[in-house]
Amino acid sequence: MEGYALFEGMSEDTAIGLLAGGIMGVGFSVIIAIAIAWWVIQVIASWKIFKKFGEPDWKAIIPIYSTYIRYQAIWNSKMFAVLVVLCVLSCMNNIGAGTFVGTVFNILSLIAAIAFVVVEVMAEHRLSKSFGHGTGFTVGLVLLGPIFRMILGFGSSLYIGNPDSWDNTAR
Repeated sequence: MEGYALFEGMSEDTAIGLLAGGIMGVGFSVIIAIAIAWWVIQVIASWKIFKKFGEPDWKAIIPIYSTYIRYQAIWNSKMFAVLVVLCVLSCMNNIGAGTFVGTVFNILSLIAAIAFVVVEVMAEHRLSKSFGHGTGFTVGLVLLGPIFRMILGFGSSLYIGNPDSWDNTAR
């Protein structure tokens, strides 16, 4: 194969490198296009969920505010404040690195991170209940959140209200 070149004056190694780079570029472009399409579908599902909450759909695309609105619809704003505090505490693991104070902050950060996950799982259960679903749907929201949010947004599930506002004797 000596002397073989795809283009005049280009070595075989250069041609193979360009071909491999082109294939990788196309592959990455496809992955990015799929990711953007998936993100758009998730945003639309969130819009539909917010519309079912009775909120303006634009609130679904503002990152921290949308979480606040979601917590108001399924729980209360005090639990959102707890979530924010846990988030801040879980980020404090580098304070005083290598000292006793650093060890205390590492432990505090770990406990806060675990509590954060527990609060989020509880919130997913409340979201499930607020649409009339049970524990199985909660497991789906925790393990396959984007898919189950699309089911809530695009499906026939109706928002029946904040579980705290229900009359427990009627249910």
